[in-house]
Amino acid sequence: MIKHNYPGKFIVIEGLDGSGKSAQVDLLADFLTQKGKEAILKNEPTTESEAGVKIRKILKGEIKAEPMERQKLFVQDRTEHLENKIIPALKEGKFVVCSRYAFSTIAYGYSDGLDENLLIEMNKDFLLPDATIVIDVSPAECIKRIEKRGQAKELFEKEKKLIKVNEIYKKLPEIFENIFIIDGEKPIEEVSEQIRNVVSKFL
Repeated sequence: MIKHNYPGKFIVIEGLDGSGKSAQVDLLADFLTQKGKEAILKNEPTTESEAGVKIRKILKGEIKAEPMERQKLFVQDRTEHLENKIIPALKEGKFVVCSRYAFSTIAYGYSDGLDENLLIEMNKDFLLPDATIVIDVSPAECIKRIEKRGQAKELFEKEKKLIKVNEIYKKLPEIFENIFIIDGEKPIEEVSEQIRNVVSKFL
């Protein structure tokens, strides 16, 4: 991945489905705002590109696609996301906080049986985040949380899948720079504090 020299900071929050990413993204945005920083919140897959919309339909089981076709759609969506949203915001000196990024693609693609080195290669020309924070929650606990929501499980929200995904998340610090794994099974405020400690060095 490519390091950037833009004045803004690119922060990614990663984790299994059910790990609490959404709540932590919002808490981090509030923290940055309190510190006088402008924070832009983004998600992948996006809802702003044709590829992103298609991915979301696939994940909900509305349409089918082979694993490699999904990966190509993720790459297409991410390319547009960086060009149209993330890089312009970084150029303006803003903090971009993104829920999921290339690391999800690699981990979930691996859970589909694709080669991890091929997946890394497919994402090598994208920006390297200044910090990628992986919220570490066990697959069993994630499944419990998903079931408590009472929502239909999406394609990847199954324990065997999550175990495979977790294998790659645990390996990320060996593969990429700027990866921070934090304990996501603590109370929400303690998890938020761990994230603030990582991000504070950029303030």
